[in-house]
Amino acid sequence: MKLYNYYLIVFAALLSPAVLSSEINSGDTAWILTATALVLFMTLPGLALFYGGLVRTQNVLSVLMQCFAICCIVSILWVIYGYSLAFTGNGPIIGGTDALFLSSLARDSASGTLPESLFVVFQMTFAVITPALVVGAFAERMKFSAMCIFTVLWVTLVYLPACHMVWGGGYLGSIGVIDFAGGLVVHATCGIGALVAAMMLGPRKGFPGGSLVPHNRPMVVMGAAMLWVGWFGFNGGSAVAADSNAAMAILVTHISAAVGALTWMVVEWVKTGKPTVIGIATGMVAGLATITPASGTVGPQGALLIGLMAGFICFYATQLIKGYFKIDDSLDVFPVHGVGGILGILMVAFVGKPNGFLGAGAAGFDPSIFEQFMIQLQGVVVICLWTLVFSWIALKVTSLVANLRVSVESEYEGLDITEHNESGYFTS
Repeated sequence: MKLYNYYLIVFAALLSPAVLSSEINSGDTAWILTATALVLFMTLPGLALFYGGLVRTQNVLSVLMQCFAICCIVSILWVIYGYSLAFTGNGPIIGGTDALFLSSLARDSASGTLPESLFVVFQMTFAVITPALVVGAFAERMKFSAMCIFTVLWVTLVYLPACHMVWGGGYLGSIGVIDFAGGLVVHATCGIGALVAAMMLGPRKGFPGGSLVPHNRPMVVMGAAMLWVGWFGFNGGSAVAADSNAAMAILVTHISAAVGALTWMVVEWVKTGKPTVIGIATGMVAGLATITPASGTVGPQGALLIGLMAGFICFYATQLIKGYFKIDDSLDVFPVHGVGGILGILMVAFVGKPNGFLGAGAAGFDPSIFEQFMIQLQGVVVICLWTLVFSWIALKVTSLVANLRVSVESEYEGLDITEHNESGYFTS
């Protein structure tokens, strides 16, 4: 009987949640496989088409080429040292070297309930889209060679430390900063990086005014629609499980996107007298960027508020950056992604607690709303200052080995021809 009881205890222990949680779960794995494809779909072709349609005819291929090349460059960097520096080690700012070249990765390695290989490639897609978003700041005027060098430096100096600090066991994660899917890691870094790049390169010829208008609005809408769909993998996949958190993340993501799009449309309609397809698409992206850091903690009511704030605040941030400060952030990366991501990070403190503002929270945190707000604010300050300094360093170093900007003649002729000897369109 004693032996029988012993086996019962052992069997119960094997079935305990602690043990089962370390086993690979087929449902979680299937969902993150899908989410990984969706996040890569956001960059190629989603972001490439969205940005490609927003530039002029003579520069469409240059933008597509930049997004494509960034995907390849960052994927290789991630394998060589990116994953290791972001997700291994216990350093407060940067990780360790245990997983260089993914040397410790085996076919049966697990990360929680997922194969570790899946976690590696899922996080790789986040690393890919972040510098690709920065392309929108220097579109139509940066040399392709400089863009490649800058991407390597920027990912190394900015993205990897930010990722480790927030998600990889670093300082900001340890103090309780909540960033579910990348308000700081993705949107704040790309937004601040874009602002620095736009200021250092200077405006395009003809800015402000001139003929700097999108050349293909249907392409913009097509890319925007792909981003909307792909964002379900971006936010829903960040639950790293096929569970209720993933489902709620997808719901609030969709709500915020819809509200952000309509809010931007209405504000533009009132201000200019006409609603535009570029406006509603940009408002959608603002709603998506702003809900991203909060999508794991807010509920539907919080998503309505965040989408409303995103459409309104990001619209006027765009007007402020281009109209008042005269900064040619070509495709509005900072006012949409930077401002939206920071806004979402701060709003977590108010709508992320079950008994907080609007009672909208789907999950919670131990500190009070004010205490959590100060933690979130600290995260914003650290990441923004880090990104500001090291984006400048990355651009300065790049300028020492390559010209950052194309010549005036090349800019007028278009980067498609001068940088790639190709043309996106042929006329008879």
